[in-house]
Amino acid sequence: MNLQMQRISAVCEQLKLNTLAVEWAAIADRAAGQDGSLADFLEQVLQVESDARNQRSRETLLKFAGLPAVKHFEDYDFKFATGAPRKQLQELTGLAFIERAENLVLLGPSGVGKSHLAISLAYKAIQRGIKVRFITAADLMLQLATAKKQERLEAYLQRSVLGPKLLVIDEIGYLPFGRAEANLFFNVIAKRYETGSVIVTSNLPFSQWATAFADDQTLTAALLDRLLHHAHIVQISGNSYRLKGKLAAGVAPVCKLDGQLVE
Repeated sequence: MNLQMQRISAVCEQLKLNTLAVEWAAIADRAAGQDGSLADFLEQVLQVESDARNQRSRETLLKFAGLPAVKHFEDYDFKFATGAPRKQLQELTGLAFIERAENLVLLGPSGVGKSHLAISLAYKAIQRGIKVRFITAADLMLQLATAKKQERLEAYLQRSVLGPKLLVIDEIGYLPFGRAEANLFFNVIAKRYETGSVIVTSNLPFSQWATAFADDQTLTAALLDRLLHHAHIVQISGNSYRLKGKLAAGVAPVCKLDGQLVE
């Protein structure tokens, strides 16, 4: 490495242009071989640095989001999930609802892919540089209760509830909440009302949500009023995708409920 290259590396380090420091020499060689202009060279090195920074940002956002796995919308099996409104869901992948601080509610029985769809939309948002947080309803309640007990509820709400532009709450209704937990959950929805998007998934129709919130009809009505005011509601019907192989092999115990196969 000659003195000029050392000086360039030192300036790149000072300006925190880490990728440019590594890549600029190879880009310069290619540009010279292609009779490129100085403007071409400058554009290429800046683009390399920009791409690297965007990638690091996405990796940081993905880590913060806490997704249980990476799911892709394109992998959702619409051929099996015939009860999923494909056109409506496809439109949601544009993520305009996030920019408008609108909510998305995915309803349907267990196994129809609600979580897959929620995660896939969250992942698309991360790839576009949007700050996302994913959490199950049960874990959210546990963390809220712990934060309140430790007198750091407001700090937790600011970081994990209000901080993300998109908050995904999975599996509402699988475990019922006590009155204190229901009040905490209402606080989450109320604080994000018209300020940030929420995606929620639930196996319960809205008429049964009170059973998950301490049978408090008043609180549930107020919660739904805020959640659904600016919301897209996606109703998914069908059989469990997780049981698809076992059902085909005839080894899964099934019964019929309203004409649908269930566990």
